[in-house]
Amino acid sequence: MDTRKLTRAQLQQAIEKNKNVLTEHFDLDYAKALNKHAIGWLTKYYFRAQFIGFDELPERNNPDFPLIFASNHSGMAFPWDGIIFLSGLFDKWDYLHNAPRPLTAPMLSQSTLMNPFLIRNLWKRVGSIDATTLNFETLMQYSDYNLMIYPEGVPGIGKGFNNKYKLQRLSTSMVRMSLKYKTDIILISSVNGEYINPGHYSNNWVNRIIQKIGIPFLPLGWLTLILLLQPWLFYYGLPAKLTFVMGSRIKPHEWTNKPFEEMERKDLEELRDKIHGIMQTDLDKAVRDYGKNPYQWKEHFKTLFTNWKKMPFLLPWAWPLLFSEFQRKYTKYGNGNFEMKLGFWSFFRILFRNPFIFAYFIPILGWIPVLLKGYKNAQFNKKNKGAKIDKKERHASENLHEQNT
Repeated sequence: MDTRKLTRAQLQQAIEKNKNVLTEHFDLDYAKALNKHAIGWLTKYYFRAQFIGFDELPERNNPDFPLIFASNHSGMAFPWDGIIFLSGLFDKWDYLHNAPRPLTAPMLSQSTLMNPFLIRNLWKRVGSIDATTLNFETLMQYSDYNLMIYPEGVPGIGKGFNNKYKLQRLSTSMVRMSLKYKTDIILISSVNGEYINPGHYSNNWVNRIIQKIGIPFLPLGWLTLILLLQPWLFYYGLPAKLTFVMGSRIKPHEWTNKPFEEMERKDLEELRDKIHGIMQTDLDKAVRDYGKNPYQWKEHFKTLFTNWKKMPFLLPWAWPLLFSEFQRKYTKYGNGNFEMKLGFWSFFRILFRNPFIFAYFIPILGWIPVLLKGYKNAQFNKKNKGAKIDKKERHASENLHEQNT
C-alpha cells in the first residue's frame, strides 16, 4: 500500500486496521528467553560485542512519537550484526519500552528458511516488523517503542566485500517520517560486521535468480561450494568483534522551513543525501577507531579457552543444536524459566532429542529436509507465486524502498 496516495482520514483508518501487526507475533518473554539462553551466548562469547555510547537511553525530542535509530548493514552475511545489536541493546536497556523495535526486509519473514535455524516466525516473535510504509506509519503512531531501520535495505547486506563500509543508497522513508512527526534520527555505526563473511562478492544476475526463492542474495566466494556440503553454513559467521557506536543525532525536521505537505521528491532526496554524508562520515570515523583489528584473535581464543566448559556451543557448527534445544525447551515449558545444561556431553543428548539437526550435517542430501521445512507455507509461494521481482524493487530494497524512493 502506497500511503502517500491516501487522504489523512484514509491513512488513519488503515493504521487502525493495521495495528495488530505490532502484537500478532511479538512475545517479549520469548525475546528475553532467547537472549538469555542462545543469542546472549553469541553476543558475549563469540562476537564479543561492545556498545559505545549506549550507557543511557536517549530521550525523545517529541514525547508523543518514537525516535528513529538508523544503522549501516554488513555485507554478504546472514544479518548477525542486526541480531546481535538489537538483542544486546534490548538487554542493555533492560527491555524498556523505549528500546527500538526493528523494521526488517519483508524477505526475511517470507519463509522459515530465512529465520535463524528454521525457527518459524523468530524475527517477528522477538519484535521485528516487515518494512512497509504502512507498518512504518503504524509504528510511528503507536509509540510504545522507538524504532530501528536499516535504510540501505537488502542492497546493504548484499553489496559485496569490495564495497565494505560503503553506504548504499538510503531510503527516503526515514526522512519523510522524521519530517512528518518532527522526531530525531539517531545514527548508528556497525563496525567489523563486514568480516563475518569476508572475501565474498555479489552478482546482480545471480541475485535476481536467488531472490525468486526468497533469498536476498547469494555470496560468491570460497564458501559457496562448501555450503552445498554442510547446510549449517547457511547461518554461519566468523568471530568478528562486533562494535556498535552511537553517532550523530540529527534533526531533518529542523533543516527546512517548507511544510511537510509541500515537500517534493527532490526535497526529500536532498535531505536523504545530506544524511547519507553524515552517516558515512560517522561510519568512517568508527571504522578508524574500532575496525583496525576486526577479529582480535587473541581475545577470541582466550574467551574460548576460559569458557571451555561451554564448548562446543560457542562455535557456529553447534549453533543449530543451541537454537533447536532452546526452541524445544521453550515450547515445553512455555517460558524462560529453565536451564539449558550445556556442555560437551550434552551435545550428544541434544542431538538425539532434536533429530532434525542431523540434516544440517549431511552433505548435499541434508538440504532436502532443510529446504522442505524452510519453504513449508512460505508466504511468497502463497501470495506472490510466479511473480517477478522487478528491477526497482531489487535495487530499492523491498516494499519500503520501492514506495519511498
